[in-house]
Amino acid sequence: MTPAEITGYYQYLSPENLSTIPAEFNILNMPSSPISSSSLNYLNDLIINNNYSLSSNGQDLTMSNNSTSDEDHHHQRIKALNERKQRRMLSNRESARRSRMRKQRHLDELWSQVIRLRNENNCLIEKLVRVSDTQDNVLKENSKLKEEVSDLRQLVSELKPNKNNSFLREFEEV
Repeated sequence: MTPAEITGYYQYLSPENLSTIPAEFNILNMPSSPISSSSLNYLNDLIINNNYSLSSNGQDLTMSNNSTSDEDHHHQRIKALNERKQRRMLSNRESARRSRMRKQRHLDELWSQVIRLRNENNCLIEKLVRVSDTQDNVLKENSKLKEEVSDLRQLVSELKPNKNNSFLREFEEV
């Protein structure tokens, strides 16, 4: 029997509760018990006196009210550690949730930026096409004007040697 078992029995057979147990259930009065009567007397004394001492394989283990407070302290420490662990787990979950939300907001902002830049790019492409078309039209018109200038110069050069030409005189008079 271990000290923990004795403590467990004591919980059920404390001196306050012994008065409520019928005599036929007293450990000493149990005829079919495999434990010797000296062992039973010893156990009853331990329970009644609230002081435990157990010899097992030549080792003396002594338990008193201090051991119960040690166990209570141990259980309180375990409980505190479990509470801290639970708080840490909740804190970590909340932190992970906030991190996922930040990541999602960042991703949404990036997608908004992609859409805005694509729209801007499309507008710039349309503007480039319009400017390119305008340039082509201007180049064509410029080419026509150059041809016209060339034709007019040739006409003027042909008319210059012939100063007696009446057309030139009329033109000069105006």
